[in-house]
Amino acid sequence: MSRIGRAPITIPSGVTVTVSDENLVAVKGPLGELSEKIDMNMKIVIDGETLTVERPNDNKRNRSLHGLSRTLIDNMVIGVTKGYEKKLKIIGVGYRAAKKGKVLDLTLGFSHPVQMEDPEGITVEVPTNTEITVKGINKQNVGNYAAKIRQWRKPEPYKGKGIRYVDEYVRRKEGKTGK
Repeated sequence: MSRIGRAPITIPSGVTVTVSDENLVAVKGPLGELSEKIDMNMKIVIDGETLTVERPNDNKRNRSLHGLSRTLIDNMVIGVTKGYEKKLKIIGVGYRAAKKGKVLDLTLGFSHPVQMEDPEGITVEVPTNTEITVKGINKQNVGNYAAKIRQWRKPEPYKGKGIRYVDEYVRRKEGKTGK
């Protein structure tokens, strides 16, 4: 049995979880509302303050979907209660970020500034000109938008310049040595 799949999800107060006939799980909480379609083979049981996901049998596809389904629902519950955030750090001389309304303005050594508009449901904050914080209730959207920002200048191994996650370790290489 899947260790992740059989773990129950506790539903905090102020959060409502509804499951439709087509296994569309809708989670509504203080920060917003999320919904996800779960595979029809998975049975979602709500018993008071706990939610469990059950699978019909042990074939390979159902075992794969068991833990995934439980994690997707748990991520929605966490998203509508606490939310998610990713922090990025910009390293490099002249590299900086600024926020102009809903547009993130990045100066990354190109001949032009890079401008990115915030997608719906995601807020971007720039506490200092070398730090970016991406926040939202959908874990997947927050991670994807942070990855798109990082894609403009990935950290390079020789000087360490670029955009990196705050907790990311960049393995440094030694440069050429002259004789």
